[in-house]
Amino acid sequence: MKRVLSMLTALVTVGAGLTVGAPAAQAAGSCSGTITYSQVQSSGLGELVIYYNSSNGGTNSACFYHRGAAYGKPAPTFVQIYRCAERSNEGAHCTRSGSADTDSGDFSYHAGPVAVTGTANYCVEAVGYIGWAGQRHQIYSRRQGC
Repeated sequence: MKRVLSMLTALVTVGAGLTVGAPAAQAAGSCSGTITYSQVQSSGLGELVIYYNSSNGGTNSACFYHRGAAYGKPAPTFVQIYRCAERSNEGAHCTRSGSADTDSGDFSYHAGPVAVTGTANYCVEAVGYIGWAGQRHQIYSRRQGC
């Protein structure tokens, strides 16, 4: 009987290691650099943040973070960033120049990072949203980092 109990204990221990040991899915990376724009959505459920670093002729990245009641809860989340044709007039509407980088899915903490390069001396614009309780809670940055 002791031998059977020992074997069962060993099997349970190994089985627990197999099921508990696997980490949860993680985002591909995190945004980094100097924060050039940060805005919390009026509902308090999300925050759009744009970062800048000088690599690759200027690189801007963006993340849309879950905040408040949405933090840690899976929800449709989206973030996109693109370079503007304009080089000044921060806060105005942007004329998109080149391709955009986008990330979207059911995330628990944030969408992104997304990035565009060659942004030194150009404005960028980002948009992000979270779908929550049947509504889209969205932020447009307009021109930033000019």
